[in-house]
Amino acid sequence: MIEVAGTIDERFAAVGALFERNLESGADVGASVCVLHRGEPVVDLWGGWVDEDHTRPWEADTIVNVWSTTKTMTFLVALMLADRGELDLHAPVARYWPEFAVEGKADITVANILAHTAGLPGWSDPVRPEQLPDWDECCRRLAAQAPWWEDRTRSGYHALTQGYLIGEIVRRVTGTTIGAFFATEVAEPLGADFLIGVPESDEPRVALVIPPRRASGEDPLGTGGEVDALALARRALASSGPIDAAPLERWWRAAEIPAANGHGNARSIAAAQAVITGRGEANGVRLLSEAGVERLFEVQARGTDLVLGIEMCFGMGYGLAGGLMPVGERAAWWAGHGGSLVICDLGADITFAYAMNRMVVGEIDTRGIEMALTAVACAG
Repeated sequence: MIEVAGTIDERFAAVGALFERNLESGADVGASVCVLHRGEPVVDLWGGWVDEDHTRPWEADTIVNVWSTTKTMTFLVALMLADRGELDLHAPVARYWPEFAVEGKADITVANILAHTAGLPGWSDPVRPEQLPDWDECCRRLAAQAPWWEDRTRSGYHALTQGYLIGEIVRRVTGTTIGAFFATEVAEPLGADFLIGVPESDEPRVALVIPPRRASGEDPLGTGGEVDALALARRALASSGPIDAAPLERWWRAAEIPAANGHGNARSIAAAQAVITGRGEANGVRLLSEAGVERLFEVQARGTDLVLGIEMCFGMGYGLAGGLMPVGERAAWWAGHGGSLVICDLGADITFAYAMNRMVVGEIDTRGIEMALTAVACAG
């Protein structure tokens, strides 16, 4: 039997049953799940192992690379700066980053960056994986290149580049890195144990991801159907090289790669994103006005994503109802490569988060969404 630890309200027992089933079946090796209802923790569970060889148990403070779930932290930072009047989401990026206004990018807005409509899903001048920690170089190349398409109503997922683009805007506005800003302005006030850049001192509690075993010729994004989407996805991926196993390297974990290398667990993800569900306030701390939260529901792009090749609906960063994910009309969400997930459902007053080490790519993965939908049902 796999030992599961933590606490759970009996009303949400069905969520715990699914969590245990995933661990017992091997669908998960190690994982954590957290549900906040009306701001209160009703599920906070962890279990399994931090490694594929089952030598070390997953502990209460274990953290793991959650890939693109990290993006929700960058969205939160952008919304906070907009709410403070320091950042205009509809202003040209070049207002804050003058070097960006070349090669037809003068009119690209901050909102275009947030909604993946900027046409910069990869580097035209490719970088090697080990160059990703070089912030200035990654940003310089993005600022110098031309967009890959012109229609600003069409999204094309900026898997890695979005973090540099948002992060550089934040740096120009605040004078500090987005990882440092998030740490002092979000994580510390909320008590959220989430890191964008892992200090050496936190290394002992990191669970390394277990990359997927890919079949020969398999598309890394799991896209299919649209030739254009496949071509764009492959071009974007090729522009930074293969990175599935990068979180196994210390250089990746130490860097700030804010679209993809945040480390946390379900409890810390939920603690930060509860600000959205709480209409700007969580754990007695207000980081946004209610109007500031409402801005994320402004639809920026809807339709087949040019990179992912699937139906998406983007607000200010967050995914919204009307796309692939079966969420309520008043819900915002995003997921990470391999399976991590966060959903802020304002209608149900549920914040759901799931983080795990075994990545699933190229096949249907229902681990997180099944628990999330069950949590909403349990909330009534």
